[in-house]
Amino acid sequence: MKFYDLFCVGQSSFEVQIAAVHSFELKSEADSNDITEHPHDDKPRPYACSVCEKRFMARGELSRHKLSHTGEKCYICSQCKKRFVSQVCLRGHMNVHSSKYNCTECGKCCKSNSELTVHRLIHSGEKPFECTVCSKRFTTSRHLDVHSRIHSGEKPYKCHECDKAFSRSTVLNRHMRVHTGEKPFKCYECDKAFSRSGTLTTHMRVHTGEKPYKCSLCNKSFTFSSNLYSHARRVHMNRKPYDCRYCGKLFKSSHELKQHVRIHTGAKPYSCRHCSDRFTQPGQLQTHLLKSHNEGTWFTCNICEKKFSCSTHLKVHVRRHEGVKPYVCSECPKSFCTAGGLKSHQFRHLDVKHFCCGFCCKYFKQKRYVVNHFRRCHDTSVRLW
Repeated sequence: MKFYDLFCVGQSSFEVQIAAVHSFELKSEADSNDITEHPHDDKPRPYACSVCEKRFMARGELSRHKLSHTGEKCYICSQCKKRFVSQVCLRGHMNVHSSKYNCTECGKCCKSNSELTVHRLIHSGEKPFECTVCSKRFTTSRHLDVHSRIHSGEKPYKCHECDKAFSRSTVLNRHMRVHTGEKPFKCYECDKAFSRSGTLTTHMRVHTGEKPYKCSLCNKSFTFSSNLYSHARRVHMNRKPYDCRYCGKLFKSSHELKQHVRIHTGAKPYSCRHCSDRFTQPGQLQTHLLKSHNEGTWFTCNICEKKFSCSTHLKVHVRRHEGVKPYVCSECPKSFCTAGGLKSHQFRHLDVKHFCCGFCCKYFKQKRYVVNHFRRCHDTSVRLW
């Protein structure tokens, strides 16, 4: 039963609005480049897609549909250089620049009046389409249809290569690229290609320098959300879920634990291809190649011309020249150039003493205090670390 069948008394503004929503959904599905189910009617469709077997009434429709498989985007926006599969998609996009269909609530620009009508439901909170199984409500019937497949287990979109089935056409489209090797999303800066549009969007930040993920505690910005999460866990969180099975020491990341375990096992997985030397960390190998074999690129400070084997070390060094101290103590106004400096300082505010002298079992807040104590009170011929 269609939604408009449920509201047949009068022509209220709400009913007109929903009719517009339904009309927009039908148009969107017709214009979509996704591999979708064929409409249930008896109209002849003599033109079949050789990739997904979808059929069309007109040769032009088939030609436009084929672009969804090739990824070719011939139509370019003159204002933002964004590319589109069809002229229809480009025209809709141009409406965004002209602000023709502008939401008065949030200022969002839509491609069409129908899209704007659907968008306005977000602000009104109206969700007229209800699931008969779990009573969850949706803004559009299309979203309800997709949701309903969770309950029914229906997977109408089947891969003709491996018989794998999917509940959504977009997921099937993505899966097909596993078989074809197709990478339709191309970077116009370096010609690198990707199988997913999201991966291309992320890649473009390499060229634009965009860092949209900002830490709310120290204002440091990151290109990827995963980098922000790692930064927050490593620098600002005290949780250490990874423990060493040899000594019980705790770490904030599995990567830190993996590096630490090599101290116990003596593993040196990084070998020099020019000589027999092996190293525990990749940074040690990089430094060795530069110093011993003149392989690689030094990172030079443009202020004092000091050279570094690692770009991260150069960044920290430049901060010292510029006086930049992005790591601020939460207990006092003191700030530091590095996360390690801040971490070491924060022990002063704690009563916990983590570092123990192996000879007299006296505990200290910082590692360097143990070293100083050892040199003063014990045999200096014995190596502590």
